[in-house]
Amino acid sequence: MLIVEINYICQMEILVTGGLGFVGSTLVDALVKSNYSVTVIDNLSSTSSSISYKNKLVTYIIDDIRNIKQLKFKKCFDIIYHLAGLARIQPSFNDPLSYIDINVNGTAIICEIAREHNAKLIYSSSSSINNGEYQTPYTFSKWGGEEVLKTWKECYNINASICRFYNVYGPREPKTGDYATVIRKFIRQFRNKEPLTIVGDGEQRRDFTHVNDIVDGLIKVANHNSGQLFHLGRGVNYSINELARMFNYNNIIYVPLRKGEGIVTLANYQKTFSELGWKAKYNLQDYIKTIINEDK
Repeated sequence: MLIVEINYICQMEILVTGGLGFVGSTLVDALVKSNYSVTVIDNLSSTSSSISYKNKLVTYIIDDIRNIKQLKFKKCFDIIYHLAGLARIQPSFNDPLSYIDINVNGTAIICEIAREHNAKLIYSSSSSINNGEYQTPYTFSKWGGEEVLKTWKECYNINASICRFYNVYGPREPKTGDYATVIRKFIRQFRNKEPLTIVGDGEQRRDFTHVNDIVDGLIKVANHNSGQLFHLGRGVNYSINELARMFNYNNIIYVPLRKGEGIVTLANYQKTFSELGWKAKYNLQDYIKTIINEDK
């Protein structure tokens, strides 16, 4: 069970962009359990978003974040979690301009809302930019979003923090399509008795982090005073081959490496731990064992 620490006494008004997605809806449920007043804006364009994730205690606006300036809010927000945007590396090659428009220009619009509301802003970024090489439209767009935040902090003194997510997995992760994670693909293939499909040689290493740990980190960042960059990852990585072996399943095939495929993600969470007291608690191997046992 996810345990959330809340330092505020009065009920806070929170806006979550992308609040019907995988991470966003999990965050929203945790905030509601802690008696926050939550408003969500989501256009349901992503395959990771679902109307079924609606929480009856939350106000929902089904719209694009780029239209948010035209909306007339009846409340002033204390905190804004900006989780909306186009995700994943592979589909970004097919529509780079949309990635730049939504992930960079859209983030600038959210920064303006944070400035108008004098709200604390927390931006969800990606571990894919950690090596400083922006070789894909997606990676560049997330880096661009970070730079927008830094500019608004410098020019307008907004309180903005950046959280880089590391290979998030867990309940509600996308099951199919371009947004499906490798873990979810393996689970689907395992349950359908299909070969586990590994891209490249399988020696790419990933720092898989449970969504509940990500949400715990996001809430701790909101309770932190100064805007900084935080890495939300377990600090342990596994190769894709090691991940496949966790399923105790011998039917494995290899396909050619994809364009833009990263080699290694590994979080250095020491600053996150020292500043926030945050450390990932969930174990990937335990999660996979649970999946396997459910299917016996």
